[in-house]
Amino acid sequence: MTHGTTPARVVFLLQDLAFGGTQRQALELGLRLDRSRFAPEFWMLADGRDFAPRAEAAGIPLTWLSPSPAVGLRSLQGLWQALKIRRPDLLVPLTAVPNIWGRVFAKAQGLSAVIGTCRGGGAVKRQHERFLKGCCAHHIVNAAPLAKALEQLGRPAGRITCIANGVDTGHFLPPPDDLRPVREVVLCLARFCEDKDHETLIRSFEFVAAKRPRAELWLVGDGPLRTRVRTLAARSPVRGLIRTYPSTPDPRPFFQQASLAVLSSVREGLPNVLLEAMAMGLPVAATAVGGIPDLVVPEETGLLCPPRNPEALGENIAAILADEAMRSAMGKKARQRAVDLYSMEQMVRRHEAVFESVLAGNQPPTQPAAAGPAAPD
Repeated sequence: MTHGTTPARVVFLLQDLAFGGTQRQALELGLRLDRSRFAPEFWMLADGRDFAPRAEAAGIPLTWLSPSPAVGLRSLQGLWQALKIRRPDLLVPLTAVPNIWGRVFAKAQGLSAVIGTCRGGGAVKRQHERFLKGCCAHHIVNAAPLAKALEQLGRPAGRITCIANGVDTGHFLPPPDDLRPVREVVLCLARFCEDKDHETLIRSFEFVAAKRPRAELWLVGDGPLRTRVRTLAARSPVRGLIRTYPSTPDPRPFFQQASLAVLSSVREGLPNVLLEAMAMGLPVAATAVGGIPDLVVPEETGLLCPPRNPEALGENIAAILADEAMRSAMGKKARQRAVDLYSMEQMVRRHEAVFESVLAGNQPPTQPAAAGPAAPD
């Protein structure tokens, strides 16, 4: 939709542009929006610029509402002024703090074209959706359990659209056979935070090492619990087999060296890292929370277990490592599932349809939720 001949200004409000699944997905969406209809901008409440070069190279305007690395009073003052002076045609806040203050300030200033988003397992609670669910024209979620949680709070189903994350399957490709890993690397690419429960993963690896003494656990990430996670790894009885690495803008070299991808989360939306791993032909061992059961088909593309169960997770990891034929078959099916159901193009087109409807003052037509059955978090 355009306003006359001018594309609609779509402002994505983020906490920052640091490495993270939501930031990466927002960037991929912004890069691919139809520029004849939409003019994307990114506004950030705090500093954190890991993804800024890619956005700038694509000509996406970036606005830093505060120079501070944390959200504070200056961030909120900047947001209030930006909404007042540079009123967007459509506001799309992402993650908890932007969803709270973006919607509250937009409502106070009479901006109705606002799309709330819920992308993580704890988003509904963290974003105070019980009180703020009506402060937006529509909701976009990335996993069916999040839509269900909003409906249970009284949000009409017609005001919620579930759009699965997309993955660039032309960028995330399985490595050629001569680059297949020669070691048994168990790879966890995840932010060091409470939701990811690295403690359970590190404990689970003790069960893995007892059965697969050549296995290695690689932890790639940054976040508020980085020191704690590294301390847990250093104190583990199998610490010599655990490595930690900082986040990276291009995780493909890690995927290429891995035998499988693992997540031990207690809460999730639809994790990008598993989509990327599957696109690169890796099987998955993960917890059955949030949207993960929509992604991973047990016994076909990986193995699932309950959260906070180190022994069960360890058994699943060891089972995948022990059976090379099964691991290869799971990896091929994982790649095919990513290609068939989670294309970046499909994700972008569905967002554009919702954006157009909200800009026109309509509710988007009901669309199917994410692929696969809904699962309780």
